[in-house]
Amino acid sequence: MQFIDEATIRVEAGNGGHGCLSFRREKYVARGGPDGGDGGNGGDVILLADSALNTLIDFRYQPLYRARNGQPGSGRQKTGAAGEDRIVKVPVGTSVIDEETLESIGDLTEHGQQLVVARGGQRGIGNTHFKSSTNRAPRRTTPGEPGESRSLRLQLKLLADVGLLGLPNAGKSTFISVVSAARPKVADYPFTTLTPNLGVVGAGGDAAFVLADIPGLIAGAAEGAGLGVQFLRHLARTRILLHLIDVAPPDGSDPIENAEMIEAELKRYSAALAAKPIWMVLSKADICSAEDLSVLRRRLEERFPDRPVWVVSSVSRKGLDELIDALALAVAQIRRSLEEDETYASDQAALSAAIDDDVLHSALRRQAERRRQRDAAKDDDDDDPDVEVVYVDG
Repeated sequence: MQFIDEATIRVEAGNGGHGCLSFRREKYVARGGPDGGDGGNGGDVILLADSALNTLIDFRYQPLYRARNGQPGSGRQKTGAAGEDRIVKVPVGTSVIDEETLESIGDLTEHGQQLVVARGGQRGIGNTHFKSSTNRAPRRTTPGEPGESRSLRLQLKLLADVGLLGLPNAGKSTFISVVSAARPKVADYPFTTLTPNLGVVGAGGDAAFVLADIPGLIAGAAEGAGLGVQFLRHLARTRILLHLIDVAPPDGSDPIENAEMIEAELKRYSAALAAKPIWMVLSKADICSAEDLSVLRRRLEERFPDRPVWVVSSVSRKGLDELIDALALAVAQIRRSLEEDETYASDQAALSAAIDDDVLHSALRRQAERRRQRDAAKDDDDDDPDVEVVYVDG
């Protein structure tokens, strides 16, 4: 199945049913009086988080979701049936944003969590409610209210504790395949990973955390080079970023300069995301001498003095167990702090909100750039007399 992590949909709630204008007409009953019933409420459109889903691809083919209208009231004070709600299943980790106001409506981060994104219209009232001692035959009713309608941008962000960051072929996929049961594609050419992968890592006893691997970045990713930065949104909810650095890049480039380049691309995408805890990991240590590793580690520590530096090999498992245990302890400590330290939790919430803003505006910039490229291509076709262009709706 194709991995789609962003989609735009239209949701329309049901209209409320109209109130009924009716008078009781029954044999042997004089002056029956008003008996118009109320209408039914319109149905809501509700998003439901479902852990069985992992892509938004269905929304590319069905972008419109409507709830049922409420039924009008009728005589004998009968209330119209309420409109049926429209339940729309989305993957766990979906953020919902109003396309017009760019307001965040909510996040669906747990299986079974629901979010009302369009409320149905209120029912109309029948003439029964307007009778009084001075108005015994009211002819007044109220119409049902229209339901809400809006365009929504859905953004899928994977839920993980630790996220892997680095160049293509930095060893991220091999790393996650060794420390977890995930089985991503591993090959000796760049951009082997085309979609994010998740793996659950056990670390002694009941300690465990979720690890996310995303396609690698290259220089100019913020401008769309390689696979661009579109998958960086999947690191938005991680607690720690693990920056893997190849100790001996195939192109002969300097590992420290490569690390600096990745850091620069990350900051250009989101300074808030770059403010998360980042651990530096020199990977593929089995292909480098101990002396060269020592020099690289010293240079890396000098360049990033405030960050922990690890040296690992996924093939020989050198340093892996120590790194996994340290990550498990750090993740557990962050979880406790979020529950027990209100100041820390508030600061993390503010950081998450800033990251969400950066993710949204990055997506909007990419959308505008794609639109500009399409318009430029159309203009080029129009200027070429030898090319016949046929535009098909839909």
